[in-house]
Amino acid sequence: MRTLTRRGALGLGVAGAAAVGLGGCGSLTSSDGSTPSGGSADHRPAGSEPKPRARVIGDGSTSYTGKQPKQPEKPVPLEPGQIPPQFVVFSWDGAGEVGNGLFPRFLDLAEEHGAHMTFFLSGLYLLPESKKRLYDPPNNLRGASDIGYLTDAHIKDTLKNVHRAWLDGHEIGTHFNGHFCAGSGSVGNWTAQQWRSEIDQAKSFVKEWRTNSGWTDLPSLPFDYDKELVGGRTPCLLGQDNLLPVARELGWRYDASSPGGRQVWPTKKQGLWDLPLQQIPFPGRSFEVLSMDYNMLANQSINSTNAPAHNYPAWREQSAQAYISGFKRAYETNRAPFFVGNHFEQWNGGIYMDAVEEALKHIAREQEKGEDVRLVSFRQFVDWLDVQSPEVLDKLRTLDVGQSPAGGWKNL
Repeated sequence: MRTLTRRGALGLGVAGAAAVGLGGCGSLTSSDGSTPSGGSADHRPAGSEPKPRARVIGDGSTSYTGKQPKQPEKPVPLEPGQIPPQFVVFSWDGAGEVGNGLFPRFLDLAEEHGAHMTFFLSGLYLLPESKKRLYDPPNNLRGASDIGYLTDAHIKDTLKNVHRAWLDGHEIGTHFNGHFCAGSGSVGNWTAQQWRSEIDQAKSFVKEWRTNSGWTDLPSLPFDYDKELVGGRTPCLLGQDNLLPVARELGWRYDASSPGGRQVWPTKKQGLWDLPLQQIPFPGRSFEVLSMDYNMLANQSINSTNAPAHNYPAWREQSAQAYISGFKRAYETNRAPFFVGNHFEQWNGGIYMDAVEEALKHIAREQEKGEDVRLVSFRQFVDWLDVQSPEVLDKLRTLDVGQSPAGGWKNL
């Protein structure tokens, strides 16, 4: 039976050594496949509209391609007494594609059900290991990382899936870089200045992957990361207090790093929406569990990602029903938003990925019945929060976990 620490678990599946760098031949391509400059002949059919040309940013790692497609309708304020929508946010820490097909699997699932998600991209997942000394982590050795580096092939796969994710309407946030959770180098000990360094580096690895890799035959990411990045989740949910002042200065709108929350309507902390993972019912147990795959594992196989397989069916069902129970408790009572966090992992035979898929399908069926259930990204959720009146939000916050409004919503 394999044992591990949390930081070890989060690095599983990531190859240790980078493959030989593959320098691409050919011209620099933008996110729509066009060259960033030059005037080729226009072969559009008569009467068709020209496709907007991407504006390459910096070295061509990213580009401005216009407004993000596949976004919800513009949010509107709730009327007094109106039942709020049931928001559900599925989010993914790290968001690296390491050859297990999980990133495209959940992009396909989201597309099938009209769902949007948030992908908290680790900046190091776009930095070749051969260039690891470009990373100078606070209170750690240059080039160090507790989650390892991806192979060149996996970096390319990650770029491909991040590209698709944004065009499919999903949000690209940050999970920062080296995922340090223990010892003197832990992110929990970082100062505000050190968090600023970490953020600047995480952004640079996204904005300069082309320079760092030497690849010129891959399309640009189709977004301006300086504008796209409005929130993140810290490694192991540590260090939020010193992160928040920096995030506020950078114009971020929310943070998802609080170390465990409750299923109630959110408030702001230091000027940012505080959107924590939540305690939810854990079927068959007398305690609740945090709404994340790692916490399911920690309460089932303790410190093993490869426990005896005879446990898997029951654990998979327990995990799926935990998410479904959390959703139902909010949906049937106070309508607090429901937040779920995951990693692209295959712990205990992949049961946690199967569990979250089962939960998403269950929730999507309620939406497909015509119920006001919205599977959104964190960014889309705070778009909605920001247009609500403070008075309405204050009333929603009076509802505790599992509490319906006395006398019904019209009397709230």
